[in-house]
Amino acid sequence: METVTPQDPETTTHSVSDASEPAGIIDAAVTRRGFLRGAALAGTGLVAATVAACTPGASQAWEYATSRPLPSGSPAPAASAAASAAPSPSAGMNMSPTPAPSAAPSSSPVANMPPGWSEHDINARQVVRRYLGKIAPALKGVYGDAAFAKLADILAAGENYPELAAVPEFAQVTQGNEEIKPKIVNGVKVFELTIDEIDHKIDAMKAPLKALGYNKIWPGPQLRVTEGDKVRAIFTNNLKETTGVHFHGVAFEDFFQDGVPFVSQKPIAPGETFTYEFTATPHGSLMYHSHHNASDQVGRGLLAAFIVDPKDPAESYAKKYGVTQEYTWISNDTVGGFTINGHGFPAVVPIVAAKGEKVLVRFMNEGIMMHPWHLHGYRMRVVARDGARLGSAEFYADTLGVNPGERYDVIVDVDRPGVWAFHCHILPHVEGTEGMFGMVSTLIVTPTKVDLTPLLT
Repeated sequence: METVTPQDPETTTHSVSDASEPAGIIDAAVTRRGFLRGAALAGTGLVAATVAACTPGASQAWEYATSRPLPSGSPAPAASAAASAAPSPSAGMNMSPTPAPSAAPSSSPVANMPPGWSEHDINARQVVRRYLGKIAPALKGVYGDAAFAKLADILAAGENYPELAAVPEFAQVTQGNEEIKPKIVNGVKVFELTIDEIDHKIDAMKAPLKALGYNKIWPGPQLRVTEGDKVRAIFTNNLKETTGVHFHGVAFEDFFQDGVPFVSQKPIAPGETFTYEFTATPHGSLMYHSHHNASDQVGRGLLAAFIVDPKDPAESYAKKYGVTQEYTWISNDTVGGFTINGHGFPAVVPIVAAKGEKVLVRFMNEGIMMHPWHLHGYRMRVVARDGARLGSAEFYADTLGVNPGERYDVIVDVDRPGVWAFHCHILPHVEGTEGMFGMVSTLIVTPTKVDLTPLLT
């Protein structure tokens, strides 16, 4: 399993308290480094005990009151995680074949199948078990006895299946999107990045894919600056092929910084280094990605977020809208299938917030297809498109179509606890004969702030 060089930067999931320096809530690089890192900001810890059906003969309590990141490195896969068979084509709407969802071995013998169920039901339940892992028994301390009893029944926790003691699957794989801090050189914010070949796991049960990544991760590091900053981005090409880097959405003064080989520059040859210099404008949710052999290189992982915060603190999402945390959500749909931040369900990091919070989600479509994102139980307040605030044109939606290259910023005002599905509504992108896969996540709303970080090791 991949590891990420420890840097302890801020990440793409933020607890927003300041316009220019939002503090981290969920470490998008959750490989044993952090998840819900700031969820204990109010000092209210989660105390959860597993029921006897989950841990026979034991009564274990957990108290979470830390906001520190986890140590670097990746946890070992759950005992039930085994490599799946070679990928096979799945519904791709005339695109290149995409890997089918993992065939996880069912923990329930067919002989014990509930009346009316089929193998599909067993597989569908199993993938959710992998997603929650040992978070599942901890939900008793989050939602109380009555709600937990229903959840335990849904998952058949009485079977004491192995995933109840396993790390949730999204913490078993290397997550990208981590924010890196620039060096400041004569007032210029300098980012140094590499362009690399990598082995990347879409989920913990599929064999690794031959992929590409900036700084050896997919998505690449999030670069975050303030409107008006002078930016210098230095890329070293470690690939065996040429490439180029385009900062998508930036209003360049010098078109030779635009990053399109044979239009504004020569391609970056293997072993070469190329430097892009520009002023960060406009503010908003922008991106950077390959613009050379892009249908292949972007599809294999050369994509990342470039966030430009507004120069006026009053225009920050924290000050203007009361946003308390944010998530960057980059979709792709070519190599590796249908992914959110480089992973398919159940290896997708959930969005977790406490009742009363306002959560910002930055949708970025780096794929070749439109994806209509649907949030169960809530409406999204759509506040920006392609980095531009909508102002009086803001609107509400529970399903929002995001076209290739587009970015939308939405705010969710969470007021009802629960585990709410959040997924693309092109159904072949999210569900198959073996249950949910691909572009699926959840919004987990807790009654009070909790920190689940200890459950990720």
